[in-house]
Amino acid sequence: MIRATQVKGQHRFTEAPVDTVVLDFDDRHRRRMAMTGTRGLEFLLDLEHAVALRGGDALVLEDGRLIEVVAAPEPLLEIRGRDPHHLIRVGWHLGNRHLPTQIMAKALRIRRDHVIEAMVKGLGARVIEIEAPFDPEGGAYVDTSHAHGHEDHAHHDHGHHHHDHSHHDHDHAAHDHGHGHHDEHCDHPDHRHGHKHAHDHK
Repeated sequence: MIRATQVKGQHRFTEAPVDTVVLDFDDRHRRRMAMTGTRGLEFLLDLEHAVALRGGDALVLEDGRLIEVVAAPEPLLEIRGRDPHHLIRVGWHLGNRHLPTQIMAKALRIRRDHVIEAMVKGLGARVIEIEAPFDPEGGAYVDTSHAHGHEDHAHHDHGHHHHDHSHHDHDHAAHDHGHGHHDEHCDHPDHRHGHKHAHDHK
């Protein structure tokens, strides 16, 4: 199986990609994974380090051909506050629970979670259910030295496992340890262990 070994971030395609992969947030944070394009091209994503893929990126096959990355729509909650100060306060509570959060001009977006929805409504925020690509703040995700658990299929639906966190280090709304369950009981705020995962999934 041909491999994709490089990523061109936010690539401006001057030549037509040979295929397209539509990936949700979890599958856009992997190092090694068998993929099939929408036109049927099968290949193996095989990067030296996990890279946070975004919609518009290009995966480069060994023969130089390009695969376009499209961010798949996902069930999200869009959270709106009464004013910017109110929205920041809501964001603080999301960050205190280590929830990956996409910051918009006048709203916050998180994966749908009924417990968190009730919490932010209790804080006076307005919540709208939407379907959209999820592109949270980069944080440590964009550090290509580690994948932090995203190669592990068991980490899907991870947003539902962090409701009871009371960590004081609230500046983690978009940091990757909201996904890496191996780290959720660490006491220190710096979860960037820098290790390279060896458990590769086909």
